[in-house]
Amino acid sequence: MIERTLFNADHQAFAESFARFLDKEVAPHHAAWEEQGYVDRAVWTKAGENGFLCMALPDEYGGAGADKLYSVAQMEAIARAGFTGIGFGLHSEIVAPYLLHYGTEEQKRRYLPQLASGAMVGAIAMSEPAAGSDLQGIKATAVKSADGSHYVLNGSKTFITNGWHADLVIVVAKTDPAAGAKGTSLFLVERGMPGFEKGQRLKKLGMKAQDTSELFFTDVKVPADNLLGGPAMEGRGFICLMEQLPWERLQIAITAVAASQAAIDWTVDYVKQRKVFGQPVASYQNTRYTLAELQTEVQVARVFVDKCCELIVTSQLDTATASMAKYWTTDLQCKVMDECLQLHGGYGYMWEYPITRAYADARVQRIYGGTNEIMKEVITRAMGLGK
Repeated sequence: MIERTLFNADHQAFAESFARFLDKEVAPHHAAWEEQGYVDRAVWTKAGENGFLCMALPDEYGGAGADKLYSVAQMEAIARAGFTGIGFGLHSEIVAPYLLHYGTEEQKRRYLPQLASGAMVGAIAMSEPAAGSDLQGIKATAVKSADGSHYVLNGSKTFITNGWHADLVIVVAKTDPAAGAKGTSLFLVERGMPGFEKGQRLKKLGMKAQDTSELFFTDVKVPADNLLGGPAMEGRGFICLMEQLPWERLQIAITAVAASQAAIDWTVDYVKQRKVFGQPVASYQNTRYTLAELQTEVQVARVFVDKCCELIVTSQLDTATASMAKYWTTDLQCKVMDECLQLHGGYGYMWEYPITRAYADARVQRIYGGTNEIMKEVITRAMGLGK
């Protein structure tokens, strides 16, 4: 196998420390969290106390000023263990960066330290019942009051990760519906604002411990100061979304490769032990060749994704390449899970086996962050073939 050169000794030490945290604070509880449909809030506080949230934030906002590779190491550890209920990635690597990059100084100082400590859980509300991957098709509106003191927010959102726990939600809404994408703005909506309600926790095929909710906004008076970035950013929300999507999509690819490798490792161990007709399943050519093919493809994927990680650290990763990584690795992830489950035979259909849960968890990877069909549209446009 090709030796990885992405991480240095500090990254590796961090990964080992975080793995110990998962063993102590997550592993004993994750199965129970899957049954209840959400992780206990205490794990967020404990993660914050140990410095495992919002690590890339500057020290002045409660972070450690760490490079993104620490976050990559964290994502990989969670994916390898199959702890898909843990929503740290979205909180630390999507919500917090929006505030850091686009927020006013007052917004940064008000919210970022609380996100870093785990006192607040963050979510971002893009998808709507009638608008998933098509962000330009959102219907939620935010109308400025006559005196300019606030906006009146109306609309609904669905499939919101961390939605049920969320104390702070970045809401995508139209401030000028007639302006299309240029009329989109981002708002900071807090738990407890009158008119902001959380719907039921959605019951999903996989990721059963990840709280995913509907959110409803009925005449919510959002203070003008809660327009992300202040007045200068009104109508620039779509630009912000587009600028952050490469990192969001790369995160999906990172987890896809890590989860795929874990599935192969579990399966190798299983087929060595399981016997059929008196022989280990691993002794059959079909088993060995299937695993050889899967390992080859995952190795190729890892090299490509590691290169993308190097590019994101230097702010050179473009949208088309991130889209390639997202669609190709998640298609591969679903293939790996299917083949590995098959090699487990009947036990591959039993929920107590990690491969079964990984199979169910994997399917959404081809959908969120923009469906893989949308990824192909993005790539073709970069090739000069699209609209």
